[in-house]
Amino acid sequence: MKLSQTGMGTTKLSNIDEMYPGQSILLQTGQIVQYGAGLFGYGTIPLLVRRNIEKIIVETLNKYGCIEVLLPTLQPDTIWKNSGRYEHYVNDGTMLITESNKGTFCLAPTGEEAMLEFAREKLKSYKNLPVTYYQIGEKYRNEIRTRGYLLRGKSFPMLDAYSFDIDEESMAKSYENVRKAFLEIFEKIGLKVIPIVADNGAMGGKKSEEFMLISNQGEDKILYNEETGMGLNTEILEREDYKTYLKEEYGIEDITNFKEIRTMELGHIFQLGTRYSEMMNGKYTNQEGKESLYYMGCYGIGVSRTLAALYEQCVINDPKWGPCGFILPESVAPFKVQIVAKMENEEKAKLANDIYEKLQKEGIEAILDDRENITIGAKIKDCKILGTPYMIVVGDKQEGDKIEVENNATGEKKICTVDEYINK
Repeated sequence: MKLSQTGMGTTKLSNIDEMYPGQSILLQTGQIVQYGAGLFGYGTIPLLVRRNIEKIIVETLNKYGCIEVLLPTLQPDTIWKNSGRYEHYVNDGTMLITESNKGTFCLAPTGEEAMLEFAREKLKSYKNLPVTYYQIGEKYRNEIRTRGYLLRGKSFPMLDAYSFDIDEESMAKSYENVRKAFLEIFEKIGLKVIPIVADNGAMGGKKSEEFMLISNQGEDKILYNEETGMGLNTEILEREDYKTYLKEEYGIEDITNFKEIRTMELGHIFQLGTRYSEMMNGKYTNQEGKESLYYMGCYGIGVSRTLAALYEQCVINDPKWGPCGFILPESVAPFKVQIVAKMENEEKAKLANDIYEKLQKEGIEAILDDRENITIGAKIKDCKILGTPYMIVVGDKQEGDKIEVENNATGEKKICTVDEYINK
C-alpha cells in the first residue's frame, strides 16, 4: 500500500477521549468515520485488521469441525413471530423493521430463528447430527446507549454459531468444543479473556458463559478469583438458586475469594436446550423413527467490539503527549513493515520504492510512505498512528545497501540488508 493513494494527511491529535483513547485516535485520523450515533465506516487499516480477526475466527472454527454458512440479515417478520420474540424485540425498540407492500421485514439483531429455519431443511435425521453452523455477518440493534463507539454500535459484524444435537449430553459436548475454539481464537488475536459464569437471561436454556476482557473501559462488573482463574457475572447472585446453580454447573462452592473487577464482554455462549426447537417446531427423525426436538447451543463473538478492544489495548503513550498511536500484534496487523522515506531525495526515493517492490514480490505486506513535503519525523509519528509493527527509515543516515529496521513495540533497531530482512 502506498500512503499517497489513501489521501491520508498529517493529523495533530487533540482532546483525546480519556475513556476510549484508541477509538478517539482512529476517528481523529480518519481511520474510522462516524455517520451517526452507532454507525461507522472503516478505513483501509482497521478494515484489514477486522478481516484478519475474521480470518482467525474462520480458520479456528473450521479446525474444530464447524461449518460456515451465510444467512440473510433482512428477514420476514413471520419467522420472528413463530419464535414468539417479535413483540418483545419490537416493543423494547431493539429491532429495526421496514414495511412494504410485500410485507414487514426485520433487520436481524441475532440469528437463532433464521438458523433454525435453515437447519430444519437439512438436518432431518439423527444421521445428520451433531453439527455446528456459523456465520459472520452484520447485525442490527437500535441501541439507545451508543457510548463507546465501535463497542456498542447499531450496525455491527458478529460471529454467531449454532449447534444442533440429539440430546443434552451431546449438546454439552458441542458447547465444550466451541468453548475451546473461542479461547483459542482470542489467544491468537492477542486478547486474554476470562470465561465467566453468566445468566442465560432472555436467551433461555440451562448454562452460559461470557468471555470477558479485564478492562477499565468495560461496562460490566464481575467477581473474579485470581487463583483459579474463574469468574462470574454478578447477575448470577440475583438468582434464588444461585448457590445450587454454581455448585452443580461449575463446581463453585465458595465465592468469598472472588473480587470485583471491571470487564468488557467480547463473546457469549449458551446451552439453549430445546427452547427454540419447541417454539419453531425444530425436529429430526431419531433412531426409532420418531420425531425428536433438536438440542441447540448458540455462540457469539462481537467482531467490531473485539476490534475496538484490541485497538484500546494496543494504544501507546508518549510521556509528553499522551496517547499517540498503536502497535498492533503481528497476528492481525495487515502490514508488517512501514517504509518511511525522504521522497524529496531522488536516490532515497528510488531505494524506498525498490525495497517496497521487493517486499511485495516476496509476499511481505508493506506500507510505503511516499508522501512528499512531509518530514521524516512526521512520517514516523504516522507509522505509530497506523499501528505498523516494524519500520524501515530511508533518510539521511541510511548508507549503501544497509537498512535500519526498528521494532516499534520494543524500540530495538537492527542494521541489515533487504535480503537479510526478507530471510528473517
